[in-house]
Amino acid sequence: MTSARDLMTPDPRCVGEKDSLVEAARLLRDLDVGALPICGEDGRLKGMLTDRDIVVKCLADGGDPSSVVAGDLAEGEPVTIGADDDVQEALRTMQDHQVRRLPVIDGHDLVGIISQADIARSLSSSDTGRTVEEISE
Repeated sequence: MTSARDLMTPDPRCVGEKDSLVEAARLLRDLDVGALPICGEDGRLKGMLTDRDIVVKCLADGGDPSSVVAGDLAEGEPVTIGADDDVQEALRTMQDHQVRRLPVIDGHDLVGIISQADIARSLSSSDTGRTVEEISE
């Protein structure tokens, strides 16, 4: 069985829930990524933040990215997968929730992220195509 742990990119960097969106944007830029997990002071995952979230949920509404914090954009319970869960369950979760990046947890600890790129590098073209199609609906 291939597990989520086998597919994930390990040791993701987090943006703190109390970090400003300016700090988050700089981290996105410096890491050359489009999304980051939002982690609380307790180290637990609070949500995901994308570059698009910063633009659409802050800037477009006239918000000040130096005073809005990442945690303000964390909505609802984050969609996750267990590190030892089967990769097919990870694909179903991504498809069902239409998420392009899936945080991987071990207990309560964030240990990785599965992205569409991880799927494309590791799985068959049919699994990749089906997942991308379902996510993009």
